[in-house]
Amino acid sequence: MICRNISGCYAQRDRNFFLSLLSKATSLSQLTQTHAQIILNGYQNDLATVTKLTHKFSDLKAIRHSRDLFLSIPKPDLFLFNVLIRGFASNASPLSSLSLYTHLRKNTSLNPDKFTYAFAISAASGFKDEKYGLLLHAHSIIDGLGSNLYVGSIIVDFYFKFSRVELAQKVFDGMPEKDTVLWNTMISGLVRNCYYADSMRIFRDMVVGGTAFDSTTLATELPALAELQELKAGMGIHCLALKVGFHSDVHVLTGLVSLYSKCRELETARLLFGHITQPDLICYNAMIAGYTCNNETVSSISLFRELLASGEKVNSSTIVGLIPVSSPFGHLQLTGSLQTFCVKSGIVSHPSVSTAFVTVYCRLNEIELAWQLFDESPEKTLASWNAMISGYTQNGLTEAAISLFREMMSEFSPNPVTVTSILSACAQLGAISLGKWVHGLIKSKNLESNIYVLTALVDMYAKCGSIVEARKLFDLMTEKNVVTWNAMISAYGLHGDGHEALKLFTEMLHSGIQPSGVTFLSVLYACSHAGLVREGEEIFHYMVHNHGFEPLGEHYACMVDILGRAGKLEKALEFIKEMPVEPGPAVWGALLGACMIHKETELARVASERLFELDPENTGYYVLLSNIYSADRNFPKAASVRQVVKNRNLAKTPGCTLVEIGETPHVFTCGDRSHPRATEIYRMLDKLTGKMMEAGFQTETVTVLHDVEEEEKELMVKVHSEKLAIAFALIETAPGTEIRIFKNLRVCLDCHNATKFISKITERVIVVRDANRFHHFKDGVCSCGDYW
Repeated sequence: MICRNISGCYAQRDRNFFLSLLSKATSLSQLTQTHAQIILNGYQNDLATVTKLTHKFSDLKAIRHSRDLFLSIPKPDLFLFNVLIRGFASNASPLSSLSLYTHLRKNTSLNPDKFTYAFAISAASGFKDEKYGLLLHAHSIIDGLGSNLYVGSIIVDFYFKFSRVELAQKVFDGMPEKDTVLWNTMISGLVRNCYYADSMRIFRDMVVGGTAFDSTTLATELPALAELQELKAGMGIHCLALKVGFHSDVHVLTGLVSLYSKCRELETARLLFGHITQPDLICYNAMIAGYTCNNETVSSISLFRELLASGEKVNSSTIVGLIPVSSPFGHLQLTGSLQTFCVKSGIVSHPSVSTAFVTVYCRLNEIELAWQLFDESPEKTLASWNAMISGYTQNGLTEAAISLFREMMSEFSPNPVTVTSILSACAQLGAISLGKWVHGLIKSKNLESNIYVLTALVDMYAKCGSIVEARKLFDLMTEKNVVTWNAMISAYGLHGDGHEALKLFTEMLHSGIQPSGVTFLSVLYACSHAGLVREGEEIFHYMVHNHGFEPLGEHYACMVDILGRAGKLEKALEFIKEMPVEPGPAVWGALLGACMIHKETELARVASERLFELDPENTGYYVLLSNIYSADRNFPKAASVRQVVKNRNLAKTPGCTLVEIGETPHVFTCGDRSHPRATEIYRMLDKLTGKMMEAGFQTETVTVLHDVEEEEKELMVKVHSEKLAIAFALIETAPGTEIRIFKNLRVCLDCHNATKFISKITERVIVVRDANRFHHFKDGVCSCGDYW
């Protein structure tokens, strides 16, 4: 005991003696004993002693003792005020901290200094709302401390905590001088908010500008390079570390292990890990995560066991590194075992752990398991909400994603990850009104500078039918990455404008952005839907011979589609035979689709036989073959194919169509009479049918079931979901208003022809998105040129 020999000693002790005792105190009991001796020796009103005691109580989480001490001093000085403001902030009592700051300003003659503002702004970070920090920032400017380096760094960090990146950047840019701490704060904040490219720019400016950097600077920037997989830049930092002597710093080495792992340079990562003489838990975590992200599951588990055997207590980061988030397929059993371990060790409730499990289960389409974990999590962070919203979106459960997003808004302010996920859901569903609302939210939250958010907006507008709005946003973007270019090229392909897609692809090459596999797929898709055979063949040749890209199954399927749609069926079959890899369902499916367009029965039989072997559970191929036989008037064959579907209990995906009226989505199915205004809808449909017939429209019934009367066939196609949706939109919207509908399946020939007639007789522009592409109907003509 520190005070064992004091209690019986009556000799007067001076202030320095007690200050020394307070410095050595490591427990609350020691501190309270010392406090008793301070009172006995008459130093209970000595400011220096009380201030030190207040500080120590605060550090030992005994904030009530700190408060009582403060209140016992009749006239506290600024130093004591600062100590308690800081104490409340560090003990999760932000309201008490700001109340004390307010008391200081209003009820004393003391003037806040840089420490007062630094501690108060740190406290303001503890609120869900940023308004307190904004007010304190304003106060610091009024008091002439807004440009103080210490205060400035705290303010920058505060804005980053609320994802107000543009405000953090503004404060940083306005600082008259910048030290290493401020630069590091800026880089760290950008990395935490996923502004990886911006962090690279700031780091480059720091080094080029001559500001002294330290090991923290390098360790902070390395995760950004790892996320971007910027191996070359990472190697540059590695060289810089060697040059200035930071190469043995454990934090820098750990960052390099992560960098090389994520850039698929696993041997280098392993070598660097071996150079760490006494790796701590963080180092082990980095190497375990490195093995996992390279799908080296055996090695990651082995290192994990080694860590456990050493007696080291693992933490949440260890488990997150072990969970196969980046490559979950085939690892459902491992994920379940890890979850069991986490339940036993009490780590499963940690937000980062549960979020990682939710992400993996969503990627494995185990949505119920993901939801159960998310729902039972005692602490839901923004990251966990994002994981669940993204999981719903990725699995096509868009309405659930949107519902969860709205629920989240009452708890958290969305960040770039949230809005990109929800914009993806809007794009899938075709919910343009919600997409526009999210766009407004992005503006209000100042997220427009984020390249991923803007790219998601471009994609959303394009997939909701607003190609002009998508291009306008694209042109306004000052920074574009390969994903941005891909989104816009894909948009033109989706809308059937192959020439514009090719033009944009050329612009992309001239801009210096290297095309990816997705880029080539988007361009080939655009050529396919615009009948650009020669151009498609040239792009494919360029991809293989000039770019050195090895085509995937999707690229081969696109080439078969390009040739097949153009009627070059034999050439398409020859292309398949010459493929260096075994053709998969996508390739044969493209050929079967082309056979449907050109009514090529014999080749359809060949393609379907391969498809039934490769993907026997896919009902769509059976339906397509049946329709081909029906179109050829070979009804017995069509019936036998449909009988196979019945015998095998294969379910055909029911067709449905969505139309938004205002902000309300309305979904229709074939022959649907459940809508409250069904009577008016069918009356409108009858009216339209009469006018269409007068204009020369003839119902296309060739692919409808052959064993019903012709009149009944006409009635069946008349009530297809897209016709019902268009009829409802005509009732609900003003004359001249554009109508947009979204169908989950490929639009049938009869509905395509009918929509052309409806657009002419109603003088409306009708935009239809089916499973393949967009159709823009105007004045009786479709943008696809009947080539779809």
